[in-house]
Amino acid sequence: MSGVLRAILGYYFLVFMMRIAGRRPGKQMAPVDFILVFFCGGLVLTTTVGDDKSFVNALAQIAAIAAAHYILVVLRSRFPGLGRVTDGTPLVLLERGQWHHTIMNNMLIEDADVMASARDQGLENLEQIDYAVLERNGQISIITKKER
Repeated sequence: MSGVLRAILGYYFLVFMMRIAGRRPGKQMAPVDFILVFFCGGLVLTTTVGDDKSFVNALAQIAAIAAAHYILVVLRSRFPGLGRVTDGTPLVLLERGQWHHTIMNNMLIEDADVMASARDQGLENLEQIDYAVLERNGQISIITKKER
């Protein structure tokens, strides 16, 4: 039973640490999803090579993590503030030609990263961009200027 409690506490600790670490590990999955995948894999590895090789214990720990993840998802939907803590919020990196360097430095993003995302959309220069937003999943969204 202590393994199950350690697994649940470890999961919530990793969610917290991933939030502190930032958003750059992937483009499609949210940080919480990465934690779930890697943590469950680590649990299987631990039960395979660790002292406790009980298959039932491994299944109990994985089920506990799945339940903890489900509870977190339900709580995020009921309490938007919790969602902002675990998943973050979109951050504006570029606003009408003005870089938000403080945010970019905190997120370890350079101007070149934003311009690379713009080039992926076929944009050639800064004048074509109205906003650049760092999304919760780590992607940079580019909003182009409307022709007037």
